Order: sequence, then C-alpha cells, then structure tokens
Amino acid sequence: MVTFTARRSEPELVRPARPTPQETKALSDLDDQWSLRFYESIVGFFRSLPGESVRPGKVAKGIKAAVAGALVYYYPMAGRLRKIPGGNKLEVDCTGEGVTFVEAAADVRLEDLGQPLVPPYPCVEEFLADAGDTRDVVGKPLLFLQVTQLKCGGFVIGLHMCHCIADGFGILQFIKSIADFACGEFIPTTLPVWKRDIFTARMPPSIEHVYPAYKPFLHGLDCTEDDVMLSTPPESMEVQYLFFGPKEMEILRNHVPGHLSKYTTTFELLTAVMWRCRTIALGYEAGQKVRLMFTLNTRGRSINGESAVPRGYYGNAHFSPMVEVTVDELATKPLAHILELMRKVKLDTTKDCMKSMVDLMALWRERSPFGMDRTYEVSDTKWVGGNALQFGKAELVAAGTPHAGDFTSKLISYHTKCKNKDGEDSTVVSILLPKLVMEKFTKEMAIWMKK
Repeated sequence: MVTFTARRSEPELVRPARPTPQETKALSDLDDQWSLRFYESIVGFFRSLPGESVRPGKVAKGIKAAVAGALVYYYPMAGRLRKIPGGNKLEVDCTGEGVTFVEAAADVRLEDLGQPLVPPYPCVEEFLADAGDTRDVVGKPLLFLQVTQLKCGGFVIGLHMCHCIADGFGILQFIKSIADFACGEFIPTTLPVWKRDIFTARMPPSIEHVYPAYKPFLHGLDCTEDDVMLSTPPESMEVQYLFFGPKEMEILRNHVPGHLSKYTTTFELLTAVMWRCRTIALGYEAGQKVRLMFTLNTRGRSINGESAVPRGYYGNAHFSPMVEVTVDELATKPLAHILELMRKVKLDTTKDCMKSMVDLMALWRERSPFGMDRTYEVSDTKWVGGNALQFGKAELVAAGTPHAGDFTSKLISYHTKCKNKDGEDSTVVSILLPKLVMEKFTKEMAIWMKK
C-alpha cells in the first residue's frame, strides 16, 4: 500500500462572504443528545477530466471561496456552540467567526490509492485536518475542512463536522452547496432550512411510546458497562472491511425464505448476518440480552401519512430503532426471525414513537453519558458515495467514513457503496473488534458465505 505525507498550509478561518445575522439558534433535542457530541469524519475523492491542467493551489482557492459563499446561507455553521447555564443544553452562537480551512498537496496520484478505490484508504489521516479532541465541541469551529491536491490533478476533500449541527445527509447537502458555488452558481440549489423545533421535546415530556428495547435503560438496568467492546483499549482493537458484491449477496439471500428475501434490503440482510456472527464471536453468555441499533432517516418518509422533515433541513433527522433478543435466541433462531424483528421495529416508528424518543433524548441529556452494553450499532451511509457530485469539471469517484478521527464512533459499522474489482456495484461494511475476537468473527462469517 502506498505511503505519503501531505504538505499542509497553516489552518485559517474562512468566514461568510457577506455579513450574516448575529443571533442565537436553538438546537433540536435530536441534535443535542450526548451521543452526537463529536466530530463526524468524511473523505471524498475527486477525479479531474483527462488532460485537464490544474495549477497548484487553484483547486483549494476555488473551494475556499465557495465555502465562504455557502456559509452566507449556512451561517450557523460559522458560529460556535456554547452551553446554556443551568443544565447540559447547548445552543449555537452565530458569531460568523468561520470554519477551519487547510490547503494541502500530496505527491500521489488517485490511481495510486487503489483500483478500485475502496476502504481502507491509505494514509487517510493525511487528508484530514487536525480537529483536536473530537469529543470537545464547545467553543470550537464546527467544521474542519482540508482540500488536498494530487499529482494527477484530482483532489481529496476531508472534513470533520460537528454532528450536533448536521447529520450525514445535512453534511452532504452543505457540501453540494459548496459545489454549487464552485460551479458558478449564485445561490445553493437546495436552500437550507433550520427549523429545529420540529424535533424539540414536549413539556411535560412523555416516554410512553419509546421503542420497547429502550425501556430497560430508563431505570438504569443493563448498564453494567462490563462489555468487552466498551472496555478494550483502542490499541487492542482491529478494523476490517467486508466486501459484498452480487455473488456474495446471492449466497446470503439463499439463507432467507423466498417470500421474505424479495422484501429484504441489502442493509437488513448484511446487518442481521453480521450481528449474529459478531455476537457469537464476542462470547456473551446465552441468557444475556444483546441489542441491535440502526439508523432510520426520516427524510422523505411518510409517518402517519405526514412528511416529518421539510426539504432543505440539514439538522439531525434520524432515529435509532433498537431490537433486543437473548444471545441464545439470536444464535439459534432462523435468520428470518431476526429480519422480521428489524422490520417490525421500523414499522413501530410512528409519530407518537418519534415524539416520545425526542422527549427521551432531552431527559437523558441531563444525566451522565452511559454506554449501552452489548449493543451493535450500524449506519447505512451508501448514499455518500452513491450521489453524483461535481466540483467544476471534477467528479466524485469514491467517498465514505474513514477509520480516522473520533474513535468511539468507529464502534459503529458503516455500510458504504463501492465498485468491486469487476466494476460491479457492491457494499463494503466496516467492523471494529478486539483482535482475538476478530479471528472468531471471520470464521463465523465464512460459514455463512459457503455456497
């Protein structure tokens, strides 16, 4: 694998191109939950047109100007988070101070990074600016962005974005707005909407309709923090990336009854199989309860016949349904049983459920953060690399969440879209486990992948 060191400029603050409102913005109670107080990392790789000559620094200067233009519309991102006295709630102080921008260059070509370009991306830390403590989000820039120009004329955009301000879809919307300005537009194609009150807790709160698997945590049950996944230090962990193309998916679908197979998504099938193999590999006791938590984006989704999120909303708009079973149930029941449980908890995401979950997040914010023992978290980010995105004449060829930046968030398995060596659309899934456990997990997965 290729190795290199990027040559970076000194970090500088990029402010909005025009004066913006000096005001305070409230976060939603989804934005302001403990688990989102970190910087989310994304890298995107762009290829220039064949024969296109790019002067050193031209790309970065153009994107820097585009960032300033986009911040006029996304001006809260140029502000700072501050803590409201008398509790743990945060708000955005729209100061216009700006975001951190770093210009860099690397003596490497896009093709040197891998063909096809898939995780793990080599030397990925070289494409990311230093965000400091990724769990410290107060009083700091909300975005750290680095543009690295490559020898071939292509470039890499790496960023750390405060998750309290935007979820993955919101980040992509902001990046597309930067691309709009880089392509000569005067306003973003999609105008941003703040409207964080749509996910604000009620007074008085009601948690009657939360997902059932959350209820043990309401009274502090099952929070023993004796899970090896929470106690193993980072240096004793190992990350692997599993690739699933059409052939691999066909093998896995053979384990599911025909009537269910055609309704089961790739994400659901891979998640169910990997949860089972991971749980067995971790060696939990048969009677212990284990949980699966996965993200459910509410954009474009009809809840009780209504659209929950307006177009242009870039705040956090995802919920985390959770399935709970015993280890024995997960290890011995047919795969179809787990898939049905996943589908049921999705259907449980009603309007009442969403309101209760928002209320719960607000209540939990006033407690100390705690880890959810024996919980496997999964996020579907295939849309990151699956969207057509151009910066001027350069096009996005690969993107994803790298194994860099905030460590705790890497306990989550991320599903990313990619091309396999045959050029077929495929899914790559990350998984982080203690090194000895990884060997057992690999053996368990091999059993499922036999024809």
